[in-house]
Amino acid sequence: MATELWTNLPVKNLEKSKAFFHAIGFAVQSIGDGVQVAVKNSKVMLFPEARFETFAHHQVADARNGTEVLFSIGAETREEVNELVDKVEKAGGTIFAKPGLTDGWLYGMGFIDLDGHRWNALHMDMEKMP
Repeated sequence: MATELWTNLPVKNLEKSKAFFHAIGFAVQSIGDGVQVAVKNSKVMLFPEARFETFAHHQVADARNGTEVLFSIGAETREEVNELVDKVEKAGGTIFAKPGLTDGWLYGMGFIDLDGHRWNALHMDMEKMP
């Protein structure tokens, strides 16, 4: 059975996307004609749109006009969530949800990367989870 799961994302400008994810704290590594961005045991592969279409065998959707997926990043603390807001803004991303508490146990924020993909960062206080 499968031993790993990768997520592949099309990007308009590989170098700008590489710089963005490095600036917000991901480990970044060039892999062939793409870039791997990783945090702990999770990886996202970035490919220029034209290359992405060759192995997706499908046209790239416009992420600025619809949301197909929401990527979630786990945070150890609320402070990490708050720090990510500043990093994203300085790197050129857009905050779509300011940090806040939901249901008394889930603290998070949401941002949009340079290509319109939506991400959120979440700190879950499992002791307060209903």
